[in-house]
Amino acid sequence: MNRLIYDELWIIFILALFISMAFTPIAIKVAYRIGAIDVPKDGRRMHTRAMPRFGGMAIFIGTMGSMAAFLSFDRQIVGVMIGGTLMYLLGIIDDLKNLPAKLKFLVQIGIAALMYGWGLRIAFLTNFFGEGNLAFAAPVSFFLTILWIVGITNTVNLIDGLDGLAAGTSAISALCLAYVAYIFGQYIPAAAMLALAGGILGFLPFNFYPAKIFMGDGGSLFLGFMLSALSIVGLTKGAAVIATSVPIFVLGLPIFDTAFAIFRRLINKRPIMEADKGHLHHRLMNLGYGQRRATLMLYCVSAIMGVAAVMFSRNLNVEGFGLVAVAVMQIYIFLTDPNHVLPQIRQEQEEKARAIEAAAGLTPEAEEPKK
Repeated sequence: MNRLIYDELWIIFILALFISMAFTPIAIKVAYRIGAIDVPKDGRRMHTRAMPRFGGMAIFIGTMGSMAAFLSFDRQIVGVMIGGTLMYLLGIIDDLKNLPAKLKFLVQIGIAALMYGWGLRIAFLTNFFGEGNLAFAAPVSFFLTILWIVGITNTVNLIDGLDGLAAGTSAISALCLAYVAYIFGQYIPAAAMLALAGGILGFLPFNFYPAKIFMGDGGSLFLGFMLSALSIVGLTKGAAVIATSVPIFVLGLPIFDTAFAIFRRLINKRPIMEADKGHLHHRLMNLGYGQRRATLMLYCVSAIMGVAAVMFSRNLNVEGFGLVAVAVMQIYIFLTDPNHVLPQIRQEQEEKARAIEAAAGLTPEAEEPKK
């Protein structure tokens, strides 16, 4: 018998929200004490002053506290909590020690492999061309599971370039996935997603522009892992649609941005792991939109993609593809609207970046912006 009822779902969400909100000011103080500070030392960073980057602690404690209080009876949720803790610790170490990219990648693969061994697997795919599901052989299942977890974990990390962008986009994704899980009767994955959303939204007021704190790699890696792993929980509990097309469309913005970044670097014959200023949020900033407006614009795209995912989950494919087309047109309009092509703003940004680099005596390093 399912131990969760409708009212408990809201309690799980609200508890995570208030815990996260209460711990964010504490995280700011802790960041200064342990030296988890992001200093703008190159032109890719959008902030101009040193900022604490330990906000992931508040998201982690809020989410995990709520899940532990209500969902610790479920073995798969316990597995996700273990994996989330390991991924969060990896991000914290990176925030403090600046780990090599290859080492982080290998550890992420190890955590994803642990989840596979725990039983969180993409073992089949919805058959859109007939009845039933398309089952995968064990090696294919292992590869897809690792690719999904590691890939989504890093897409969230890569879009963490503007105040509130990664947090807000992740919250929208979590809420959409929670709704889809709920309407399919998958109450445990829905509750876990609501705990994650609550943890994010309790932190977001402190992270939205102008931010008082960044989430850091600890927060972004934790969010990416939780979104990827919890979407698989829906699959293992019988709702195939939750772990196939729905997460892909819900997370469409970060997935697209990451895929385009990889393609762009390959075309330019640059290392895939090398950072650049070609991400979607960088392009919007270069057009003079400003952080607040650019972030809200990308929230809108994410929300449309989330609603499209809900349409697909209800077999409303025409409506779903219509919304995807709207999202694509929005991005096109945002990037080509001549009224927001402001050369003087771009020049000011370039001069500011040069001034920051000259003051620090450094050149841009091959790493992604950290929050």
